[in-house]
Amino acid sequence: MNSARIQSPGPTSRLSLAAGSDLAARAGGSALLEGEAGRLGIYPRLRTLSANSLVVAVLSPFIALTAGYVPRILLAIVILDIPFQFGTHLFYREVDAARGALGGLSISATTIALAGLYVSWFIRSQANRSSHARPSFHVNLPLLLYLAVTAISVAVAQDVGLSLFEVYLLLEACLVYFYVANNVRTRQDVLFVVSLLLIACLLESIAMILIKFNGMPATLWGAPTHVHIETDAKEGFMRVGGTVGSSNFAAAYLSISLASAASLLFTNLRRAHKWLAVAVLGLGGVALIFTFSRGGWMALALAVTVICLLVWSRRGFSLKTPTAVLLILGMLYLPFQSVISARLLGDDKGSAESRIPLMKLAFRIIEDNPVLGVGVNNFTVVMDRYLTPEFRHSFLFAVHNKYLLVFSETGIIGLLAFLAFLLDALRKGWQCWAFQDRLLSPLALGIAAGIAGHMVHMNVDVFRGRPTQQLVWLVAALLTAMHRMCAAPPDSPFNAT
Repeated sequence: MNSARIQSPGPTSRLSLAAGSDLAARAGGSALLEGEAGRLGIYPRLRTLSANSLVVAVLSPFIALTAGYVPRILLAIVILDIPFQFGTHLFYREVDAARGALGGLSISATTIALAGLYVSWFIRSQANRSSHARPSFHVNLPLLLYLAVTAISVAVAQDVGLSLFEVYLLLEACLVYFYVANNVRTRQDVLFVVSLLLIACLLESIAMILIKFNGMPATLWGAPTHVHIETDAKEGFMRVGGTVGSSNFAAAYLSISLASAASLLFTNLRRAHKWLAVAVLGLGGVALIFTFSRGGWMALALAVTVICLLVWSRRGFSLKTPTAVLLILGMLYLPFQSVISARLLGDDKGSAESRIPLMKLAFRIIEDNPVLGVGVNNFTVVMDRYLTPEFRHSFLFAVHNKYLLVFSETGIIGLLAFLAFLLDALRKGWQCWAFQDRLLSPLALGIAAGIAGHMVHMNVDVFRGRPTQQLVWLVAALLTAMHRMCAAPPDSPFNAT
């Protein structure tokens, strides 16, 4: 029987096994290296994707600011913030505010919106460097001079903090002016701004009427804004200032806005815009009556008279529209005839007479400080030094005359610059009216008439707050933009649709 023998592997077999093991090891190592290399290739892509996402996240707000609708939203916030004043005052000093000074640093929705508008403007200007597509920058020299003189007056101010409050507020108003004057370039832009001004006035008028009949809330519908009401138990009537401020400030806001609404009726716009103007005239007129501000009533009467007379004197305009404007205002007068007559002709308890001593006080301050004044927002700080026994029972407040206030605080140069700025706005409005444009000319006439009425009103009040100043600066900028459109050649960017 044959026995099986198991032979040990020879040298050749051992070599083959060794070679096979080595090849397997190499194959496994190669696969491992390929897998590791694959994983290492993913990481750079992930890092690149993460870096790109971070860049997009950082730049997306700036990209959004270049979109056409974003600047419009921000400008709408600026316009709506004029009457409703969404914001607060930092470092508020109640004692100074009670005497007529600007009592704090105003931080509002306008402040934030302006930052976005200027960033957007800068990005768009860098993206479009074409000199043809980019009009020249408008510079208002009287306004810049007024801002410079006001800032210089801080050097002579006894209370620098109070002065800086108003310098900042004036700077913000100037930023509103320069943005609107340089970025409102088409008729659609003008219509957008005017429509929002009227919508804001309509909403404020409704709020004032509701406040008149429904009580005295501290805020309006829980919003970060405050309601201003003055009550007189002896006279039995309540003066409503709404969210704008004092009743006189609210009346100034309404008189300018109502003049703009009246002028819109003379344009070639569609009925929707004219119905908006009629609603503003009706509800805004009632709200203006509830302010019981004689200065505001006279300002609107002057503005409407100027508009109607100039329209009547020009051919091509129907007499139906001026008649309709006067009819609307006349119908508003009839239900309130008794209270209006009592306010205009009755005893005002020395309200008008109390302004005379303040004017005498202002002239004393001006006599001692004719060049630089006493420093912006410092009238109430220094007035105690000029008091004599005759003021013992007088009403002590900032002088109720904007021109004397500017003169006493910033000197003669400040007053001349301030007047030059206002007169320049009137001049541009008149020139726009002379161009006989069916849209821009009537609007310019109404805005200029509103400013003229307000200039009369400034003889009897302080007008130091943000709403009236921001509104005047904004509509003055709008007059500048419309004037540039009317005077521009046909191929100018201002005539683009």
